[in-house]
Parts: sequence; C-alpha cells; structure tokens
Amino acid sequence: MHFQWDWLCLGALIITSVTAEIENEETLDADVEVEDFDKQSQEADVDRDKSSLEVVYQTPKPTGEVYFTETFDGVLAGWVLSKTKKEDTDDNIAKYDGRWEVEELKENTVPGDRGLVLKSVAKHHAISAMLTKAFIFDNKPLIVQYEVNFQEGIDCGGAYIKLLSSSDDLNLEYFFDKTPYTIMFGPDKCGEDYKLHFIFRHKNPKTGEYDEKHAKRPDVDLKKFYLDKKTHLYTLVLKPDDTFEMLIDQSVISKGSLLEDMVPPVNPPKEIEDPSDKKPDDWDERPKIPDPNAVKPDDWDEDEPSKIEDSDAVKPEGWLDDEPQYVPDPNAKKPKDWDEEMDGEWEAPQIPNPKCETAPGCGHWVRPMKNNPNYKGKWKAPMIDNPNYQGIWSPRKIPNPDYFEDLHPFEMTTVSAVGLELWSMTSDIYFDNFIICSEKEVADRWAADGWGLKKLVASANEPGMFSQLVTAAEDHPWLWVLYILTLALPVGLGVLFCWPAKKTDEDIDFKKPDISKPITKGELKQEREELEDDEIELEEKENEDTAEDERREMEETKRELIKDTKKMGREAPPSEDEGEGGEDIDEEEENEGADGSQEEGDMSNKSGSEDEMKEADESTGFGDGPLKSVRKRRVRKD
Repeated sequence: MHFQWDWLCLGALIITSVTAEIENEETLDADVEVEDFDKQSQEADVDRDKSSLEVVYQTPKPTGEVYFTETFDGVLAGWVLSKTKKEDTDDNIAKYDGRWEVEELKENTVPGDRGLVLKSVAKHHAISAMLTKAFIFDNKPLIVQYEVNFQEGIDCGGAYIKLLSSSDDLNLEYFFDKTPYTIMFGPDKCGEDYKLHFIFRHKNPKTGEYDEKHAKRPDVDLKKFYLDKKTHLYTLVLKPDDTFEMLIDQSVISKGSLLEDMVPPVNPPKEIEDPSDKKPDDWDERPKIPDPNAVKPDDWDEDEPSKIEDSDAVKPEGWLDDEPQYVPDPNAKKPKDWDEEMDGEWEAPQIPNPKCETAPGCGHWVRPMKNNPNYKGKWKAPMIDNPNYQGIWSPRKIPNPDYFEDLHPFEMTTVSAVGLELWSMTSDIYFDNFIICSEKEVADRWAADGWGLKKLVASANEPGMFSQLVTAAEDHPWLWVLYILTLALPVGLGVLFCWPAKKTDEDIDFKKPDISKPITKGELKQEREELEDDEIELEEKENEDTAEDERREMEETKRELIKDTKKMGREAPPSEDEGEGGEDIDEEEENEGADGSQEEGDMSNKSGSEDEMKEADESTGFGDGPLKSVRKRRVRKD
C-alpha cells in the first residue's frame, strides 16, 4: 500500500511538470497578438520556410519630419553602386564588385517585406544614396536607425553604415573607404571580436585636421545578436547636450558623453611630456639591490647536484635483468615488395616484451634518483632596500602647444548622404528600413511598423522551451549537469515528503489502525496463549517480590492476636463455654502454628500464598479487634 502511495506521488509530480510545460507553451502562443493586421492565407512554398503566422504587410510610412527613409519594398531608386577601386589593395580584389540584391528574408518571412541583401563573399561592396535633405548639427537630435539580419551567421565582416560628410565634390559613384564621413555606426565582427561601432570624425579647430573618435566598448555580450539569425534593430541617438545612446532592439546597450567617453578624448590634455627631456645616466630606479656586505657561508657547496641516487633503494624481487624491454614482433612478416638492396636488411618491428608485463621490470636495474639534501644551488646575496632609489623616472610636463577645448563636439560636419562600404566573408547579410530623423517617437513608430512585425513573426515561429534547452546544451555541454540537478531537486523533494516515514514502536502501540485486518482462529489462539504466558510471568514476578513482605506481615498479625487472646483469658473468669472456647483457641493456635510452619515451608507455592493473603485479609480487614477474629474462627470451626 505504501508503494502505491509512492508511485502516486511520483506520478503527480510528473503530471504537474508536463502540465506546466503545456501551459507555458499555451501562454506563449496566447501572448502573440496581432494588432492592426488582418490574417490571410498563403500557399506553401517548398523552397522557403513559411511562417506559422500569416499577416498582411504594409510598407512603413514616416509619421513626422525625416531626413531619409528606405524600405526596399519598391524599385531600388536613388541608390548608386560604386565604380571605383579600393586603394592599397591587390588589383584582383580592389574593385567594388560585390553583388547586391533586393529580396525577402530566408526565415521568418513576412510576405511583401523585402530588404537589401549583400550576396557576395570575399569581395568589396559599396552602395550609397543621398539624403532627402541634409542634416545640420545644431539644436536637434540625430537619430539613425536600421535593421540587420545575419542570415548565415557571420565569420568576418561588418554591417555598419556611414553618414557621408557634405561637400561640393561628393560623387557617389566614387564612394570608397577613404570617402570623408561624419559618423560610422553599426555591428562588426571578425574572429571572436564582436563590436558595435560608433565613430565620429572630429575636426581640430587649430589645425583643421580630422581625427576619428571611438566610443568605449559596451559592457554587454553582443555574441547572440550575430549568431541567432534574427532581425535586430540598431539605433544611434545623438543629443545636442553632447551625449549619445546606442540601442539594440530598443534596449540601451551603451551610453555616454562625447566629451568623456570617447577614445581618444575630443579635447587634448593641457600638458604633455617634454619630448626633449631625457633620463639622467645616474638615475637609479631599482627599489631593491643585493646586499653588498653579505658573504657566502663557508659550508655552502655550489657543486652539489640537485639529484642523487637513492642508496636505500632495493631492486624489486622478480626483476628480470636478462630480459630486454622490447623484442621483435614474432608475428611480423617481411613485405613482399621489400627490396634489401634498396631498403636494406629487413628487421621485425619492436613490441613490448610480454614477459615484462607480469614482472616488476626488465633490463638493467638502476637505482632511482632522489632530492639531494645537501643541495643549495648557486649562492646569491640577499636583497635589501636600495638607499639610492629615486623612483620611476618620467619626463617633465610642458604646456601642450596643440591644446584646444571644444565644449560642443555635437556640432559635427553636416551629413548629406548614407552609404554601405563593406567587406565580408559571409553572404546574405540583410538590411532594411533605414530612417534618419530627429524625433524618437517617429523612429519608434517606424520600428513598430517594420521590425516589430518581423519580431512578431519570429516569436510565433520559435521552438518550444524543450528545443531551446537542448540547443543551448549542444553549444554548452555543461548545461546538462544543471538540467539534471534541476530535475532531480523537485523529484528528490517529492520523494522526501511523499515517502512514508518509518513507524516507531510507540506509533505501533498507540496508533489505531485505519483498516481492520481479519484474524484467523489459529492466530487468535496463539495470541491468547502468549497473553496468558505474559500474565503468568508477571504474577510470578510480583509474587516473588511481595511474598516475603506478606509472610512477615502475617506472622506479626498472628503473634499479636495470640497475645491479645491470652490477655483476655487471664482477665475474664473461665466458664464452660469459655473453657471450651479456650480449648478451641488453644487448638486453633496449635493448628495455626502448624499452618504457619507449613506456610513457611511452602512459600514458593502459589496457592499457599493466596490462602495466606485471604487469612490476612480476614484477620485485619475488620475494625472490631482481635476478639471478633477469634469468634469468627470459632464459628467457622464449629
């Protein structure tokens, strides 16, 4: 019955876990809601994975002032392919001949939604387009936002965009890596280095030269954004107060100040090290020196070896001195094509001597080596503090001749075009839904109409929790240990609380059984005999303990009765009846004396003990005194 309850508890735990998993999946499906979109049916395409959630796609439209938008849903108009070559590169790869296509996503496809796809591998790609109107950095924020999907993952390559600086000689057909730009922003990866670039070119107000300022690396692990084959939304926000934010999927990844969080800093230091200053020849940078007064001890022997033979070692018993460690393989045969003139005399390959496998060793025995207790090595003087220590030398500081202070680095060079200039070892990098604006609400609405729909479809097509756990464990095998412990913990707790505790003797004695069991006649008889035996043993033990006390009390009672009777006989005149009574009393005393002696002889007898107890009760159980006891005895005797 206990095992049935155990299995019932274990089954309840399993059913609860399965039910929770089903409810979790149902909740996930229920959370996928489609707003402002109507469902429509689409025919299955054998060459493309169709999403389980069919939606009607509508090309996003900006809801406010914008400087540039591109959805790639219509004709690719306004985009110019570069016709130039990359400088300082081999001629066979210098040309920007990488291919671009406009097509839908391979996975989690949204029908009607297309994007710009980089198709070539190990080639330079360059394509650009003019802004609707140039962006001037004055008192409005700059927001740059677009989507990227590494459909085949990424080995080495980038997906960043460049905001090209406005100039009179800007020609998009000659767009290449050295075309002046104001801002570069976006993901980049090579090897295991995952980056999110934000670089702006700052103009030195004194020299007029441009320097690249890089934002500090985010503290967030960016690996998943490159490998999950999902569409991600990249956003850069620059504000007139000289601050910036970088977001992925509308979550802030990094933020900071243009004055404090750029490398190198926008403003140079006020002082620099004097390049003409040199360290003096007598400058001592050693904090510790050998003690010049130290002397090598006389007993210091530098010639002692570090290892010596162990003189106490004894050759193991059974060592085979005459057996070599390796012997020719007796089963080896000379190849048929062996030419002794060309290859020399053939010799069988060596194999471990089988006789050495059962012996402690074979061949010449050599004593093992041990550490030499007398070894001290080369003597060196101990180190002491250098009394001439002057610290680490550094050149003196002088005013920086190139120092300047730009308090508003946000005021950058005007932007008039956007471009993609990339090299990649992986194909099918997907770009979509570019927007450049100044209002965060406009960018968020644009993202909801484009990227939000892609995210919705991808969420509906995601595998269940179990598949995700298995996939994660394939990438990180140590997760299997975590899974096992996680499953074992509730099972162990369930067994601990559901498994019946071991009953103690007190529980057996005092707990009333819930279910009465039928008792056979033989079992009843056996239990009755065992009970009688227990009662007899208990009575014998009690009799043995109290017999001596009872005998003493009886003797004392009888002696007092005899004394009282004799005293009464001396005080009262004897009569006939009393004489007869006295004779009777004498006879009773004799009889009682005889009985007393007999009782003392038969003290171990049970019936005798019971008679003595009865006589003691009759003699002491009434309050009329010894006389009534005598009368009762006389009447009983008559």
